[in-house]
Amino acid sequence: VRLAGEWRVLCPDLRGRGESAYAKDSASYNPLQYADDIAMLFEETGIERVVAIGTSLGGLLVMITAMTAPQRLAGALLNDVGPEIDPKGLERIRDYVGQARSFETWMHAARAIEETQGSAFPDYTITDWLAMAKRCMMVGGNGRIHFDYDMKIAEPFAQPGGEAGVDMWPALAGLKDKPVTLLRGELSDILAPATLIRMAEALPLAEAVTVPRVGHAPMLDEPAAMAAIDRLLARVG
Repeated sequence: VRLAGEWRVLCPDLRGRGESAYAKDSASYNPLQYADDIAMLFEETGIERVVAIGTSLGGLLVMITAMTAPQRLAGALLNDVGPEIDPKGLERIRDYVGQARSFETWMHAARAIEETQGSAFPDYTITDWLAMAKRCMMVGGNGRIHFDYDMKIAEPFAQPGGEAGVDMWPALAGLKDKPVTLLRGELSDILAPATLIRMAEALPLAEAVTVPRVGHAPMLDEPAAMAAIDRLLARVG
């Protein structure tokens, strides 16, 4: 919303999430298929080039696009994700993604998210947790609150390699001649500091930024994150 007055902003729901349709075959819930869906979105909207901002899985899709269609990218921001994903953080995510839990009230929903995400956002208040719950959950037909995605998205993800399915270092190289911002949450258990350093070394035009006091993943409303986005857009022009 902050950028929509100056830039055309698209925030698509990936298949199986939000207002996008659920897939008939859960095997299609994988990054290569998601990237193909994004390519189809480019074609349907007539968009030739974008500044891509990808958080976590979205960052993997940015890297895949850099490998398959680098001409589409005028610049990119990778938010707390890289070619290598810390196994500890990945296991933590696998533990909760796809659990078909439901909640009687928004307060119960907010507390449940705090249970799994509290270490990543130590400064959050109950107001913040409620806001997060309302971003990623919905009220179902039975009146109970549940996550707004197909529980089957967890099935391919649970398999080894399901987080990407390809070696992502060559994919990252597709960004080497583009303005790039590399964000990392200071407390992240997904993007290791050493991986961030290696990424910055591989991308001559990259700016590496650590967002303090957050883990996986920065919400992009933190002052450090917003300033980094503004600098990236200024570089792209």
